[in-house]
Amino acid sequence: MTKDVEMVARSDVAGGGAYYPSRHVGGGDGGEDVDDDGKQRRTGTVWTASAHIITAVIGSGVLPLAWATAQLGWGVGPVTLMLFALITYYTSGLLADCYRTGDPATGKRNYTYMDAVGSYLGGWQVWSCGIFQYVNLVGTAIGYTITASISAAAVHKANCFHNRGHEADCGVYDTMYMVVFGIVQIFFSQLPNFSDLSWLSILAAVMSFSYSTIAVGLSLARTISGPTGKATLTGVEVGVDVTSAQKIWLAFQALGDIAFAYSYSMILTEIQDTVKSPPAENKTMKRATLLGVSTTTAFYMLCGCLGYAAFGNAAPGNMLTGFGFYEPYWLIDFANVCIVIHLVGAYQVFCQPIFSAVETYAARRWPSSDFIAREHPVLAAGKPCRFSVNMFRLTWRTAFVVASTVLAIVMPFFNDILGFLGAVGFWPLTVYYPVEMYIRQRRIERYTPRWVALQTLSLLCFLVSLAAAVASIEGVSESLKHYVPFKTKS
Repeated sequence: MTKDVEMVARSDVAGGGAYYPSRHVGGGDGGEDVDDDGKQRRTGTVWTASAHIITAVIGSGVLPLAWATAQLGWGVGPVTLMLFALITYYTSGLLADCYRTGDPATGKRNYTYMDAVGSYLGGWQVWSCGIFQYVNLVGTAIGYTITASISAAAVHKANCFHNRGHEADCGVYDTMYMVVFGIVQIFFSQLPNFSDLSWLSILAAVMSFSYSTIAVGLSLARTISGPTGKATLTGVEVGVDVTSAQKIWLAFQALGDIAFAYSYSMILTEIQDTVKSPPAENKTMKRATLLGVSTTTAFYMLCGCLGYAAFGNAAPGNMLTGFGFYEPYWLIDFANVCIVIHLVGAYQVFCQPIFSAVETYAARRWPSSDFIAREHPVLAAGKPCRFSVNMFRLTWRTAFVVASTVLAIVMPFFNDILGFLGAVGFWPLTVYYPVEMYIRQRRIERYTPRWVALQTLSLLCFLVSLAAAVASIEGVSESLKHYVPFKTKS
């Protein structure tokens, strides 16, 4: 890297956003390779943004939906799935309008969710947003590590049952698979930014469609051929399946699991920052959101309802790994491999905002440090290639992946962790901040009908999130009573 380019890289990071080694700085070509903010020209489309959304949304959240529907029953379960979808779509549209401050086509760009909150709300709300957003992102990384390891272990179990019979002891420790997943993520974490993840997101989106389709197909096959479990209007029955107290806790935890299944607002602004213009980014993002949310909702309704129809009130916490389906074992293997591949990409989609935030802060704090700012081009056939190595990026991202992997090993509670993450992230990130920014942006007066309607929506979602968070904490405390560290088996 020449000194001039190195100085551009440093000033670019210091000015906001992570450094993009492939950025062309205008010059003789009139700056045709940069956008209005001087950054590398964005090339994202409705399709790439939709792929990012589907990768983020259809993840481990799809796996407990049959269980969640079983806790709520035929009456409330499907309605709850649709309500969460509508709320997510509506508030995502509000958030998309906040990508630019002022004019939606020419206003100042907000590169991250926190930037948008800072532009419209400011003060303490920026810090509270950062806490909610990054705690949720870190938690999602941990949750995806847990899920990927469970799915990888399920491949071993399916092969074991096929070879040794259904009565064989085929349990396997999850720790080894978590470590392998972490090693894979160390390599992928060196991709410098979101723009380099389009191919990984598209691959992950294909994988998510694949295993969701298999889960739906297996559930449909079991529903048709039988035997099916007992399904009721109100879900699991008090006095038969659970106690009255357990019924309440599990119903609230199910709400948290459904909320987690729709959680992607925390990275919506970062996804929108990859979209080219014209047309205005908010128009493209709203189309991508409609495509992404409607597609995932269709799969969620199929997975939740068909899974409940197949297994009834005894629906497993993880739709694929708890199937009780031993044949065709190769199809179970393929579905779980798809989950692992998908989560490799989804992990990166959720972690890139964390990486960018830390690296941007470090570059602003120590702008003259070679360790932080200097890029070392990788040589291919004696010539520099597009990829480069940054020592700070290499060190800190590796440390992050190691830390998230260790935490996943220490707390491998699948349903409880997903429910808690959904509860913590849903109200503030999906509802509260988009609503408050929209009110500020449109200058909606207090106590007008529209203001009251928006605040009522926010209050109801807050109560749901609070109940789900308490229920998930209660579930974790119960799991800890029987937990032996590093001895968790699938």
